[in-house]
Amino acid sequence: MSDGLGARAAAQNILSEVLRKRRPLDVALDGLPPMEARDAGFARVIVGETLRRLGQIEALIRHCVPKTPPPHKAGPTLEILFAGTCELLFLNVPPHAAVDAANRLAQADAKAVHFKPLINAVLRRLSREGKTLIAAQDAARLNTPDWLWQRWREAYGEEKTRVIAEAQMWPPPLDIVLKDDGLAAPDGIRLFDKVVRLSHAGRVDLLPGFVEGNWWVQDAAATLPARLLGDVRGQAVIDLCAAPGGKTMQLVAGGANVVAVEREALRLARIAENLERTKLKAQLVESDIRDFSPDTPAPFVLLDAPCSATGTIRRHPELPWIKSPSDVTLCEQAAGELIDAATQMVAPGGLLVFAVCSLEPEEGVEQIERFLARDTRFARVAVTADDVYGHPEWISAQGDLRTLPCHLRDQGGMDGFYAARLMRTS
Repeated sequence: MSDGLGARAAAQNILSEVLRKRRPLDVALDGLPPMEARDAGFARVIVGETLRRLGQIEALIRHCVPKTPPPHKAGPTLEILFAGTCELLFLNVPPHAAVDAANRLAQADAKAVHFKPLINAVLRRLSREGKTLIAAQDAARLNTPDWLWQRWREAYGEEKTRVIAEAQMWPPPLDIVLKDDGLAAPDGIRLFDKVVRLSHAGRVDLLPGFVEGNWWVQDAAATLPARLLGDVRGQAVIDLCAAPGGKTMQLVAGGANVVAVEREALRLARIAENLERTKLKAQLVESDIRDFSPDTPAPFVLLDAPCSATGTIRRHPELPWIKSPSDVTLCEQAAGELIDAATQMVAPGGLLVFAVCSLEPEEGVEQIERFLARDTRFARVAVTADDVYGHPEWISAQGDLRTLPCHLRDQGGMDGFYAARLMRTS
């Protein structure tokens, strides 16, 4: 039986990849060494919870050691402390197990071994005092870096920012979209339409109906932009920046004839795999959308633009720690080019839905305001409560879709999405 040390070593390495090299967590997790499913799951839990609570964890360690050792000199000492603190105070691992494992990890590293007494002392102190210290912390503020807190406070106000930050700290449930009612699928809560929420899913590929292609994974909020296109049965739809394919499958299942455009070959292959598993068909095109020109303009175009993804921190807890305001600026500039390219694909009288999974105004509402000011062929078509299953709180003052992580709070929250529906009037 595994003692969990391999899982802890893997978690330590993944934290180093994410925090030092600023690699996305999904990419770092792909580098997990072969291990038992239980150990792989434990490593993922350690990493995910450490990143969600990193601000609190850093503050706890600084309380014990005001001046932490420099990473280059200390090797993975900080990562061992981060993960050990997480185990003790947020995963409720017995102190003797968490402290002993941390000491063994330090002993095995040529640099960290010199800081083994420090690691031992800090973790033993936190095992005694940590819960009391946590009770006095402002968790939402500590776990939200200054650059994000200030931006959200300006956009949403202090109270809403705090609620958003609190919602981002909890692991998200798993949402799936049913291809059709009546097919085998896991039991869960039906949120709306064919979106089902699972609270304790386990391995996705082992759930009922996965192999048969009866459903796919897609956050509830991510299903809403395609919904804004309306009835697409028998209609041509161009899905731009289509990976990983949730919206493509959603549109095809709704009867649309979909052209899915994605510039990265690996991501396009993932769409193809998802379509094959679900037995759905779409035309796949590998292209940068700025270079893509359809044979004829389409009555429906969906652009889910690359963005800072700050609305998905529940699922990607590394984002606050590996991104910065400059990433928002770069995404904002790129999206402006993409939306201009997308407009050339919309037939007169057709609809363009622009979406981003970002909470940042520059990437959402401000992007659309600038676009409408420079392209008078398009006009906003306001989102109605009927469009979003009777949830007027998901509609912004401008009439656009604006979901927040704190929405559906009692059911486990949802991703933050912005989407605007635009009609080509001439």
